[in-house]
Amino acid sequence: MQIELKLNGRVCKADVSPDMRLLDFVREQGCASVKCGCDTSNCGLCTLWLDGKPVLSCSVLAVRANGHEVTTLEGLQADAAEFGAFLSDEGAEQCGYCSPGFIMNVLAMVKELPDPTEEQIQHYLAGNLCRCSGYQGQLRAIRKYLLAKQEGKL
Repeated sequence: MQIELKLNGRVCKADVSPDMRLLDFVREQGCASVKCGCDTSNCGLCTLWLDGKPVLSCSVLAVRANGHEVTTLEGLQADAAEFGAFLSDEGAEQCGYCSPGFIMNVLAMVKELPDPTEEQIQHYLAGNLCRCSGYQGQLRAIRKYLLAKQEGKL
């Protein structure tokens, strides 16, 4: 099947099989930040944005993205680096394998909820699995990032 979509701001046309996952498609297009961690939609490593909303690309067929806009971490480098610095400062990046999906969800949350409560943060990020940490460093990084944004420091 022929699909056409906008990937990180550029038009992308390709012939794909009907059962190809969006995860595999974006990786074939050079988006290495999108990873497969579980194949069951439970870990969040494959998170990307479809029309600005976070989705688990291991559960979405590439043909479903036809005519839509797909954004990966590669398309959000400035914002990702900005938040990534907060993760690093809190020692929360650890091995870094889960960081791209986690960052995609944090950036989506900030767009949707500019001043989230602690409960909203935890709910929004519930689908992100990190095997290295107890999530406290990530939560500190999120709080400090949100505070810096509110104070106009970013």
